[in-house]
Amino acid sequence: MALVGSRVRPVAIGGRARTGRGPVPGLALAAAGVGVAWLVHLAVPAVPMLTAAVVLGVAAAHTPWLRARIRGRCRPGLTLAAKRLMRVGVVLLGLKLSLSDVLGLGWRTVAMVLAVVAATLAGTWWLGRRLGLPGDQPVLIATGYAICGASAIGAVGAVRDSDEDDAATSVALVTLCGTLAIAVLPLLQGPLGLSDAQFGRWVGAGVHDVGQVVAAAQTAGPAALGEAVLVKLMRVALLAPLVAALVLAARRRGRTAAARGRGCAAPVGGRPTGHRPPLVPLFVAGFLAMVALRTTGWLPAPALDAAGTAQELLLAAALFGLGSAVHLPTLSRTGARVAALGLTAWVIVAAASYAGVLLTT
Repeated sequence: MALVGSRVRPVAIGGRARTGRGPVPGLALAAAGVGVAWLVHLAVPAVPMLTAAVVLGVAAAHTPWLRARIRGRCRPGLTLAAKRLMRVGVVLLGLKLSLSDVLGLGWRTVAMVLAVVAATLAGTWWLGRRLGLPGDQPVLIATGYAICGASAIGAVGAVRDSDEDDAATSVALVTLCGTLAIAVLPLLQGPLGLSDAQFGRWVGAGVHDVGQVVAAAQTAGPAALGEAVLVKLMRVALLAPLVAALVLAARRRGRTAAARGRGCAAPVGGRPTGHRPPLVPLFVAGFLAMVALRTTGWLPAPALDAAGTAQELLLAAALFGLGSAVHLPTLSRTGARVAALGLTAWVIVAAASYAGVLLTT
């Protein structure tokens, strides 16, 4: 279960810097990966396309005849997909959320979601640091578990300018545990005495990606699915304030999030260390704008369906790119600690969600 990202640097292959490599080969490979992930989802509907995309990215990175290309000529395009396409996908994710839907949940459910997110975020982040995970892995994994899986990891990683290997490891772990939830949670509905509606809320509050929520909740019928999606989208809405809070924290420390733990004597990522990141990054502002647009009800159903398809394709390409940066042979360094964090965080979010559902229904 433990997955560790590799520190692949596209500028140095075989000891020599390579320049002039465009993004086309990597984007083409990502597009091919998305196509295969779509076919996998068609063949096995229980496997979300985004989950398949991550797994295929990891597999591609460890396929002998692809490994050199991924580390060399394909890396710029795969990095572009993992970062830029992820941001566009997050923007379009806002079209899935309407303020009226959130308000319709009632204040008790809203309070439950806030408490679950806070407990999961704080507990996972604290435990990740106690376990000594490197770089931004603690905050990225905590964000993925608490908010919306890989989409949240991409958003927070963009704000903090996180290393690609940290983001890849976090996405792989969160995706794996969310996929396990699809199989495990439906088996617990009966023993835990949850009605269909309660089960839907439990899944929406405790499972990571939207696709995984749908896959798990639909096993209990339409009532469970409706509740799960509404609760899940409430968690998605918390992405914007979380990103803003992280930016404020970076400002208070007097350095950019990318400089965390590296000192402030030199520029990072080509920016001066005194750089003040925007309180609301452009892609987060775009996410909020899409939420507002969806709330107006102006967009017809065909437009929303098209945007939903585009969002899933973009996120699949981004996740394939992130998966391609995972390097399993480095398991011995932090693998056991990552596995321990993943399992513990899974228990935290499931227990907190279950308690919240019992208290509010």
